[in-house]
Amino acid sequence: MRVIARTAALGVLGLMLGAAGPADSPVGVPEPEGLYTGPPRGYTPATLKGATVVDLKGLEKLLPENPVLIDVVLADHRPQGLPADRPWLPTHRSLPGAVWMPGAGAAPLAPEQEEAFLTRVAALTGGDKAKPVVTFCRPECWGSWNAGKRLVAAGYTRVHWFPLGVEGWQDSHDTAVAKPDPAWSAAISGRAAQR
Repeated sequence: MRVIARTAALGVLGLMLGAAGPADSPVGVPEPEGLYTGPPRGYTPATLKGATVVDLKGLEKLLPENPVLIDVVLADHRPQGLPADRPWLPTHRSLPGAVWMPGAGAAPLAPEQEEAFLTRVAALTGGDKAKPVVTFCRPECWGSWNAGKRLVAAGYTRVHWFPLGVEGWQDSHDTAVAKPDPAWSAAISGRAAQR
């Protein structure tokens, strides 16, 4: 009787997983041809063509090379209904030494914003397209994937994508308070990065 019940349960589970299909599954998500323009949160591919996907150990091994760490987590917005006379001081925590460019992984970006992103990365790398660059955001966030894709398209040869993001880092390491990069903030003309 237990064997029959277990077999039936496994059959139902198999049907449910089969019905979910690849788009609803954390495995087998295909890479889009270009930048991903759908919802910013959701299952991402396991790959990024032209870049190296790194887990926590891979990132730790890369750190002695002083890679440029680019955090593209979107900025929080002031809560609706919060009285104007009340201070609102959101804090973003990131990998120590990371440059936070909120919303730089959005797609599409206005042409001047995309140019500003690439100009800022060029400044951070000293114009060396072979310098390692790591893009990250939050888990299941397309922003860091798009940022990495932009850099690969711009000719950067050592792009690393850390899909575990800030949360994957803070599971084993301390984080640091990050402020939006002033050059990026100026380039996007005060337009708030949207969630």
